[in-house]
Amino acid sequence: MIILIVEDDPAQLRPLCIALSESGHLVDGVENAQEAQWLVSHKDYDLLILDWMLPVLSGVSLCQHYRTLGKIAPVMMLRQKILRRQGCGLDAERMII
Repeated sequence: MIILIVEDDPAQLRPLCIALSESGHLVDGVENAQEAQWLVSHKDYDLLILDWMLPVLSGVSLCQHYRTLGKIAPVMMLRQKILRRQGCGLDAERMII
């Protein structure tokens, strides 16, 4: 499985990348949505794991951009705060809190 992880905190990004790589996955880990935008425009992924709150461009905006490209891989959102269940129009499959 080819996975893109977008997390602006290196202390959280590194362990995720290592764990998934050691499980046999190919992992691209980046710390900002701008780099991720370029990657999703030029590469196909089997799964995206996006931090909800990123500087400059949020994970929500990145998810929306990804879907406008016609890409259909599942998207998981990382979130530190609990949200009330609501239809936020993300088209993300899962949210990890």
